[in-house]
Amino acid sequence: MAIFTTQQLTHYYDYYRTTEIVFSKEIIKVLGMDPRQIYIKCAGNQWPCILSSTSFQQAKIIVSLKSGALQQLAKKDCPTVNLRLCFQRRDGQIMNFFVAGKVSGIGKYSGNGDLAVVTIQYTQRPPDDFIEMIGHLIDANENYVRRRDERILITPENCRKLGIPREETTILIQGVPRRCILRDLSFGGAKAMVLGLAQFLIGKEAALTLEIGNPRETVQLKGNIVNTIPVEGRKDIFAASIDFPEDSVPLIYKIIINEYFSSLRKNELENQSKQEELAQQKAMEEQKIKEQRAQAVQKSMEEEAAKEAAKKTLREKSLLDLEPSPVLPVAETKPIPSVRMTSPAADEVGVLDYLGDAGVKVPDDI
Repeated sequence: MAIFTTQQLTHYYDYYRTTEIVFSKEIIKVLGMDPRQIYIKCAGNQWPCILSSTSFQQAKIIVSLKSGALQQLAKKDCPTVNLRLCFQRRDGQIMNFFVAGKVSGIGKYSGNGDLAVVTIQYTQRPPDDFIEMIGHLIDANENYVRRRDERILITPENCRKLGIPREETTILIQGVPRRCILRDLSFGGAKAMVLGLAQFLIGKEAALTLEIGNPRETVQLKGNIVNTIPVEGRKDIFAASIDFPEDSVPLIYKIIINEYFSSLRKNELENQSKQEELAQQKAMEEQKIKEQRAQAVQKSMEEEAAKEAAKKTLREKSLLDLEPSPVLPVAETKPIPSVRMTSPAADEVGVLDYLGDAGVKVPDDI
């Protein structure tokens, strides 16, 4: 059984909420439902009943007209009822759970006047285990229609995923068993290499026996050989294409093939989610780098502006230091009159006269 996430369960509940399934023998077997452990509980009592059909919103049960259950359920003021369900999963796990509801209708069961059909409207969402089992079954039937012809190549990896132990198996053609080798599978058909003469086998009925699933299930897929392709170099071997009519395909086979496609879809979504996450991280890193660069540019501009401001302040201070000091007054001096000397003798007389006038004593020997 595949592992289901909350997202898958929500998808089942939202998309298949009103889809109803009728419990046939095959469905009861595939789901592992124990009909002997199905009860309806009301007012402190419980009575055995038959689960006829169910959806995620309501269930229809069959009870005897002579039982105390019908008398209690038919009351006008009937309290809340609980439907007790019991299933055994494919891995052997037993599950018991209750679904609360109220009686929304009672009618006669067609074909038997001693039985009545009671409709129980669920008053709350059913348990996740119930949604998983019923939703998984409905999803397999839905995908059978949508993906009927999508082929699954038989490779070692796909054999492991499908739970197929080997490629070799047996095919019955008009009741005669023949050995064959699987080449591909789909919801609605298969292709296999068969030993025989193709011209005598086309259009014949065939039944493919297949071991498949985890845990292993042996299924028989009945159909018709609709096409044959000869194998080059071998006249006694051909590739047979087998078509499976819808009413002959076992439900367990649909579920196993659907699990394979669901796993592919899950891987695609996981890869897509990882890619989106990586893209988001890359965008965040690029945005962070841009912010860091912008901060660095802003810081550089602020530092440059601070340097210019410091230079301006220094220049202003230097200009203040270079202002001229006040000019002090200078005392006036009497200029010495110039004496023009025309001859050496005249020059000597003129100097002596000047010195005498100035009060300088001149020696007599000059």
